Amino acid sequence: MATIHDKGYKVLFSNRTIFRQLMQSFIDQPWVAQLNFDRAEKVDKSFIDEEYRERESDLIYRIPFGKEEIYIYVLLEFQSTVDPLMALRVLNYVVSFYMELVRSQHLKKLPRIFPIVLYNGDGRWTAATDIADLIDPAPSLGEYDLHFRYFKLAENELSQEALDDIGNIVATLFLAENRYDARKLSVKLGALFDREEDKQAVSLLINWFDQMARHKRIDQEDYDRLQKVFHSREEAQTMLTKTFEILREEGREEGREEGREEGREEGIEQGIEQGFAIARRKTVLAMTERGFAREVIADVHGLSVAEVEEIIAQATTAQTNGDNTPPDPNTQ
Repeated sequence: MATIHDKGYKVLFSNRTIFRQLMQSFIDQPWVAQLNFDRAEKVDKSFIDEEYRERESDLIYRIPFGKEEIYIYVLLEFQSTVDPLMALRVLNYVVSFYMELVRSQHLKKLPRIFPIVLYNGDGRWTAATDIADLIDPAPSLGEYDLHFRYFKLAENELSQEALDDIGNIVATLFLAENRYDARKLSVKLGALFDREEDKQAVSLLINWFDQMARHKRIDQEDYDRLQKVFHSREEAQTMLTKTFEILREEGREEGREEGREEGREEGIEQGIEQGFAIARRKTVLAMTERGFAREVIADVHGLSVAEVEEIIAQATTAQTNGDNTPPDPNTQ
């Protein structure tokens, strides 16, 4: 699944469970453990400049920290290129937020703000994270040299192995954004629904995944579609089945186009079908290991229960005989 830059991210991270997982799993700071996420409140403000609104969004949370409160400012970057002046822009947003707090609350002392830049673009992150690195070092002003840092979280710097190990909603989202195998992703989403207590949070991710597969982005008018809550694994799996079919057809069409361009349509089509069959076999076995019912596995892959049983039986026979060679896909 190709990386998608879309404002539906703000809807996802507006869910407290998803936001908590972002902080606890990906912000490696000791004080995160002291935050009271049960009382976290989203602040209904935005400080994005007009010229950047198509490429980014921001999200602000107010969270109790002991007897005090801190603010977490998350800048969601959707653009594929990196702005080298990011530190200056984030500083501008933070200062604008401070000025708003002073105006609205008549503060005499400013609260702590922790700025995060969450980047889901394809390119390597090259922007400085400290504004001091953007300022000419000479002549030095000593203790009056300006410093301001933001926390950078670039999804494409996270390994699939690390995300697999974390295994929560946010890790699965990041896997989906980084061209993770769609079939494995379908299995992970189903397993998440069983494991996570917050069904609304998991439903948000499943609905986001479905909208991405269908439209490649989520427009403002589609936000309501993200809010549907699935109340059973079977209900969630039905949605995933439809999404999976969309992705499979998309992959087939891409393969056909490549075949037409090179004048090898028949060979390409055959290779595509064999590749799908092998991937399907692996996913069937993975879902079996995770305890999915045979009927659910069959539904996801468009197979009969008998065909699922045959794949499992072939794998069991091969394992017993010490043969790790995948069976001929044409027999499945």
